[in-house]
Amino acid sequence: MSVMSDVLPVIRCEIGAGGPRKVLLMNGTRLSDIAAQAGVSEATVSRVLNGKPGVSAATRQAVLAALDLMGYERPQRLRQRSNGLIGLVTPELDNPIFPAFAQAVEKALTQHGYTPVLCTQLPGGAPEDEFTDLLLDRGVSGIVFVSGLHADTTARMDRYTRLIDRGLPIVLVDGYNDRIQAPFISPDDRLSSRLAVQHLVDLGHERIGLAVGPRRFVPVIRKIEGYRQAMTRLLGVMEEDLVAHSLFSVEGGQAAAGVLLERGCTGIVCASDLMALGAIRACRAQGLAVPGEVSVVGFDDSPLIAFTDPPLTTVRKPIGAMAAAAVETLLEEINGAPAKHVELVFQPELVVRGSTGSGPLVNR
Repeated sequence: MSVMSDVLPVIRCEIGAGGPRKVLLMNGTRLSDIAAQAGVSEATVSRVLNGKPGVSAATRQAVLAALDLMGYERPQRLRQRSNGLIGLVTPELDNPIFPAFAQAVEKALTQHGYTPVLCTQLPGGAPEDEFTDLLLDRGVSGIVFVSGLHADTTARMDRYTRLIDRGLPIVLVDGYNDRIQAPFISPDDRLSSRLAVQHLVDLGHERIGLAVGPRRFVPVIRKIEGYRQAMTRLLGVMEEDLVAHSLFSVEGGQAAAGVLLERGCTGIVCASDLMALGAIRACRAQGLAVPGEVSVVGFDDSPLIAFTDPPLTTVRKPIGAMAAAAVETLLEEINGAPAKHVELVFQPELVVRGSTGSGPLVNR
C-alpha cells in the first residue's frame, strides 16, 4: 500500500483577476515532490506520514508544512500536530525578493510548529481586505503583512486597527505608520540610499539620479530622504529633477532611468533590483555601456541577481533577519505578550559587483 493512500484530495480556492477559481489537487503526488519541497529525503517523508519515530520535531513540521503548501490535507492522525495557521499577505511574486521573504517566514514558522497560509495579491485580483477576511474565516492565529496598505500614506489604517481591537496579533513589514499600534519590521531605507550614493561618489560620479516607485509609499519617502542627505553632504548639491518616480518593475526602472539619462546622470540608484535591471536596459537602448559610461545600483539583492549581465551592484536587504524577527515578534503576541508599537529597523549592506565603475571625475 502506498504511504500516500490516506492523503485525501483537496480543493484549494485561489482568488485572482478572474475571481475565485478552484484547483483540484489529486493524491498521486510522488514522495519525491514532497521531499523536495520539505528539503528532506523520501524515507523521512514516509516516516512522517506513517507516524514513525526517529524524526525531529523541526523536520516533521517541515514535511507537514510541505503538504499544506502543496495543497494536501494532512493525514487525520497528524492534523492535531500543528500549533495553528499564520497568514502571510504579500504583493505579487514577480519580484523575487517576496518569494524569498515568504520562504524565510515559512521556515521560521515551521520550526515553531505553525503552518503559513500564503496570500498573494495580484493586479486586478483580490484586495488585501478580502484576503484578510479569508484568513479570519480560517481561524488564523496571526497575520504578517508585507509591503501592504500600511506602507501607503494615502490608505485607510482602520483596517489594521480593527484587527488589533479584536485581539488578533499582526506584524507589519516594510512601511511604518504611527497610527497603527502594532510592531513593524523595516530595513533602514535612508541608509540604503546613503550607502549607494556614497559608493558612486567614491567612484567619481557627481551627477547621480534616484529611480524610485510612487511617492506615496513610506519606503520611497525614506529612500528619497537618505538620497537627499547623502547628495547634500557629499556633493553640496541636491537637484529635485534627479529623482524619477515610476513603478517597482523592470519597465518602471527603464522609464525612470530614461528620464535620468536625459538629465545627464552617470550614476543611477534604484529602489529595487528589478528597477535596476530596467535601468541597465535603458542604458543599452541608448548605446551606453554599463558600467563603462553609466553605473547602476539596485536594492534588495534578490536571488540570482549576482548572475545578471553585468552582475548587479546592490544594497542587500536583510531578508533572513527580518523574517525571523517578524515571526518571533508575532509568536510573542500569540503567546500572550502585549503588542508593542515599535519599529525594528535592520541595517542593509552594500554588495559591490560589476554594474558600477569609475565615473567622469576619475576618468578626467
